[in-house]
Amino acid sequence: MLTGHADASIAVAALKAGVSDLLEKPTRAADLLASIRQALKGANSLHPQSEQRNAAQKRFVGLTSREREVLAHVLAGEPNKIIAADMNINQRTVENHRASVWRKTGTKSLPALVRLALAANAQLV
Repeated sequence: MLTGHADASIAVAALKAGVSDLLEKPTRAADLLASIRQALKGANSLHPQSEQRNAAQKRFVGLTSREREVLAHVLAGEPNKIIAADMNINQRTVENHRASVWRKTGTKSLPALVRLALAANAQLV
C-alpha cells in the first residue's frame, strides 16, 4: 500500500486487510520495487505461517512489561503525549521505551513494527 497519510491505526487496518507492506509518499522507485518483490516472494513462499509467527514472537520476548504497555499504546495509534498521560509517566520516558522497543525488535519504522506485531499475533499486555 502506498499512502501519503499513514498513522498507526491506518497501518494496522491495512495490514489486517492483507496488505504486505505500507510505504509512505514520497518513496523511491527502488523501495517500491523491493516491496513488490518481497510481497511476491512471500506469496510464493513454502514456509508455514506458524514458523513466521514463531520467529516474530521471538523478537518480542526481550521486552519488559512497561515496554509492552507502551507498545500496545503505540499500536493503538496514540501519540507519546497521550501515552505519557495515560501511564502517568514523563513523555521522555515514553520516547525511551519506544526507542527500546524498536531496538529490541529490530524494526526501523512504525509500519514494520505493526507488521511484526500482526505476524506474531501479539498479545502484548
